[in-house]
Amino acid sequence: MTQEQRPSGGVHQVLLAVYAVFALAAGARSLVQLATKADEAPLAYTLSLAAALTYVAGWFAIRRAARGSLGFARVMLWIELAGVVTVGTLSVLEPGWFPDATVWSDYGMGYGFFPALLPVLGLLWLRRVRH
Repeated sequence: MTQEQRPSGGVHQVLLAVYAVFALAAGARSLVQLATKADEAPLAYTLSLAAALTYVAGWFAIRRAARGSLGFARVMLWIELAGVVTVGTLSVLEPGWFPDATVWSDYGMGYGFFPALLPVLGLLWLRRVRH
């Protein structure tokens, strides 16, 4: 990717900001929940921690993609989307497994469905950057 093709601002900076906020929010929430009441909903709290780690990896992936390395971002965003769909579907089909919500429960409904929208927006941005 040449210098003219590399995005210097705009969409990727918004994505980086949102990923940073989600990583901090999901990470802090899950760590507090695991430290104070892990026995109440261990699966949900562990999945929220996994979501937070995914957001951290997504932040790095988008940062690398903005510099021209798209492969890691593509993989991470698809993994994130698969996580949202899997956890979202399980939380709907097996609500007993989730006595407390995760970041990705009900496809991120507790966060305005933004967890489901975020990887899609990232993948659309990658597609635009690639072309």
